[in-house]
Amino acid sequence: MDYLEFIARVTSHIPDKGQVTVRYSGLYANAHRGKVRKAQPDKHPFIIVEEERARVPRRGWAEMIRKIYEVNPLTCPKCQAEMRTIAFITDYAVVDRIIHHLKLTFVAERPPPPHRVSQQFFLDSEAPADHFS
Repeated sequence: MDYLEFIARVTSHIPDKGQVTVRYSGLYANAHRGKVRKAQPDKHPFIIVEEERARVPRRGWAEMIRKIYEVNPLTCPKCQAEMRTIAFITDYAVVDRIIHHLKLTFVAERPPPPHRVSQQFFLDSEAPADHFS
């Protein structure tokens, strides 16, 4: 198959402008909802009740770190006891105050590469390749 035939086959799957691509059937179809609405005009047959469920903390992030780095992130470095997650701090101001209080600084060992290198990398990766020959 040459590249023109490939492009013709791919573009045949693109829908025309304004063409409906999602079709509803069963309970979600407009016809069914209209019939239910006519049969029971005062009642709402589909009532969505959202219950407030207690959030169960997940340990997925700890398992991934354990698999990749072979280190348990929930082990205390001083006493080797199992640590518990108490809270997640998401407010940047609070994080900055904690870092300032602990006198922690985050200085990179070396500066990041210049921006031109990454641009050149992307330009090289976008170079046309002869995939269809």
